[in-house]
Amino acid sequence: MCKVQLILVDGMRPDALAACKNPYVNELLENSLYTLKAQTVMPSVTLPCHMSLFHSVEPGRHGITTNTYMPMARPVDGICERVRKGGKKPGLYYNWEELKDLARPDSLANSVYYSGHCYGYAAANPYVANEAIRAINELGLDFTFTYFGWSDEAGHNFGWMGEEYLHAVHESWNCIRKMVESAPEDCITIITADHGGHDRAHGTDMPEDMLIPVILHGKGLKGELEGDVSIMDIAPTIVKLLGCECAPEWEGKSLL
Repeated sequence: MCKVQLILVDGMRPDALAACKNPYVNELLENSLYTLKAQTVMPSVTLPCHMSLFHSVEPGRHGITTNTYMPMARPVDGICERVRKGGKKPGLYYNWEELKDLARPDSLANSVYYSGHCYGYAAANPYVANEAIRAINELGLDFTFTYFGWSDEAGHNFGWMGEEYLHAVHESWNCIRKMVESAPEDCITIITADHGGHDRAHGTDMPEDMLIPVILHGKGLKGELEGDVSIMDIAPTIVKLLGCECAPEWEGKSLL
């Protein structure tokens, strides 16, 4: 079986991929299976979107509708729980502390948090990237999730699609390049976002907030994903790649 690394750039709109003018974007897309028309969930807010990504259910099912975590009344296994039950080793690498509850206790082999608010996201993004690279190559993890928060911070402070925001997206892609080029030969990389944004906000059902990219990079993966693609399809795709089983409650479908 392969390894999988999931990379999420917070607030990365699909049109920001071209607008950020990082040459690696086109290089990767030409050798990946992807869509720039995937949909996130409502409300298009960071924690609810992450919970739907990891647990493959709508916010109405997992119950998280703001950036404040509350335990699920009827728990649903997420990616990390299913990977762990399948005998694999998962890990989380992130710089926004609210994501600590994406995995339940005893489901992680390794985890590193580096505060973007304390140290600045310009430093925190490369740090978590390096930790994820070490985990998959040296610690033998089968699944890693890496979260880059700089772009969302820049969007809120300066505005989506502005100079500061696009610079943050550009630098996030430099981290992505390092992670892809450092990954084991049998690794599949999935790159996505939790939501988009407009002006200095997000959370609505506007296309600018709801559209996200989903990119799958690895051997034999090339072309455009057809049909409707949801953020909830990412979890089933990952567990299938790792030879694990989906939770029976999951609402998404595998993209492969």
